Amino acid sequence: MQVAKRLDRLPRYLFVEINRKIAEKRAEGVDVVNFAIGDPDLPTPSHIIEYMCEAAHDPVNHRYPETAGLPQLREAIAGWYQRRFSVVLDPNREVLPLIGSKEGIGHIAFVFIEPGDVALVPDPGYPVYAMGTLLAGGEPYFMPLRAENDFLPDFETIPEDIARRAKLMWLSYPNNPTGATAELDFFEKAVYFARKHNLAICHDAAYTEVAFDGYKPPSFMQASGAKEVGVEFHSLSKTYHMTGWRIGMVVGNAEMINALFRVKSNLDSGIPQAIQHAAIKALNSSQEHILEHNAILQRRRDKLMQVINQIGLKARVPQATFYIWARVPQGCTSIDFADKLLNEAGVAVTPGIGYGKEGEGYVRFSLTLPDGKLEQGAERLLSWQGRQK
Repeated sequence: MQVAKRLDRLPRYLFVEINRKIAEKRAEGVDVVNFAIGDPDLPTPSHIIEYMCEAAHDPVNHRYPETAGLPQLREAIAGWYQRRFSVVLDPNREVLPLIGSKEGIGHIAFVFIEPGDVALVPDPGYPVYAMGTLLAGGEPYFMPLRAENDFLPDFETIPEDIARRAKLMWLSYPNNPTGATAELDFFEKAVYFARKHNLAICHDAAYTEVAFDGYKPPSFMQASGAKEVGVEFHSLSKTYHMTGWRIGMVVGNAEMINALFRVKSNLDSGIPQAIQHAAIKALNSSQEHILEHNAILQRRRDKLMQVINQIGLKARVPQATFYIWARVPQGCTSIDFADKLLNEAGVAVTPGIGYGKEGEGYVRFSLTLPDGKLEQGAERLLSWQGRQK
């Protein structure tokens, strides 16, 4: 048996390797404090779960769903976008529910990328942008995100021959893994670049609702001309702590939405309808719990930032996302430093190199672990630092 050669181009998925190392330590009896995985620890709000349970008892929801999703869900997504961002969307042409945004992010490469085509991909960035490109036979061109440019790509440094070959550009703000944010003037520049080079923009906006200190991140869809050149992926995972339910959406350019629908309709059978009803409830009901959850995450951020500073790492205070992107000590690689923390302190973090070459020299801390575990992790980090002196 011989598998397809395209698989040879794929590295091991970052979190598979991290989980393997954590499992090994736990098998040795180490109670690892895990700052590595960005999976909300706070539960899905109870009113959403109760509504989903009711829907699960309805035999109508036991049958195959449609790829396009329930009309009521598309309307709820459009309504949420209008209330949150003042963006008007046609629920029948400019909205498509997804089996989690990761699914759509992976599949949209097949809409635009032919063998030999280029996708502009942020570095560091969510690995799926590059992996989808590779699976479609394309080549990622990595746009460096660096501290001196506030972790924003500099469009003027993209070579002209690369820009001509590019069919797609990936952006993501608030940003995973750096926690950086972008404002509308940046998105306006991105639209201009896309028009100039006749390429599509895909914006991953999964973290717009995880923000602190009163900050309200904008949507790419708010930029003038955004709908003419691109789409935005969003998710209920981070906003409503529904990672396990696998439901998200993509909105924007109707032609791009229809093309992705054509791919998906040949590959999946849609989102289970009981989960769609839960999403409708989440989007249409009170959003107060978002503020409550963000207050908890902000408190954790402030606590962990104090510790990070005390142990000699350098990090910007993030305005959004539940990540802290910290520079490791000089002369130490991100993998070496992550391994050192795991082996000597029983603390797991994500090495920045897993997000791309420009991630070297950093590690990512996630705030998605219970307060007690975070305190335990903070104590271990301080104790470990004391032993280094």
